[in-house]
Amino acid sequence: MIPKPVIIEEYNPEWPKMFQVIQSILAQTLGADALSIEHVGSTSIPGLAAKPILDIDVVIESMKSLPVVIAKLETLGYNHQGDLGVEGREAFERKDEYAPYSEKLTLRMTQHLYVCHRDSKELFRHITFRDALINNPELVKEYASLKKDLAITFRNDRKAYTEGKSDFIQQVLKQGAR
Repeated sequence: MIPKPVIIEEYNPEWPKMFQVIQSILAQTLGADALSIEHVGSTSIPGLAAKPILDIDVVIESMKSLPVVIAKLETLGYNHQGDLGVEGREAFERKDEYAPYSEKLTLRMTQHLYVCHRDSKELFRHITFRDALINNPELVKEYASLKKDLAITFRNDRKAYTEGKSDFIQQVLKQGAR
């Protein structure tokens, strides 16, 4: 299988709008089972160049409600993948490019969908990192530059691209957690 290349695009102001559409569909189906639906990751940060993939965290009260949430997400076209080695975060993949399904069959932007309980360390990391960058334009510039450089160096190696961002992310998280 040929690896998907790492492609970084300049910030697109349509990304938050696309998230809002998906958030609305998820909220309508999940109802009170979702405490919140968070836009996280690079597409959630104004001005940040990113892979054109929405990262979405559905926040639930506890993992006790996970079976109900899995069943509801299944009706929207998502398959549960398990935690994929990340405790406190359950991953979902789309069955096709139309998920989440709604009354009008529409192609949707690529997404990474996760379900996290409200006290999840991974949720905390996502929110802390997002908010730190939103509040610091210099970090946004620095991170965008790093991502672009890594995308050139590791165009066909997503794992190396991701690992190349780790030190920057850890540094921001340490500062943001203070």
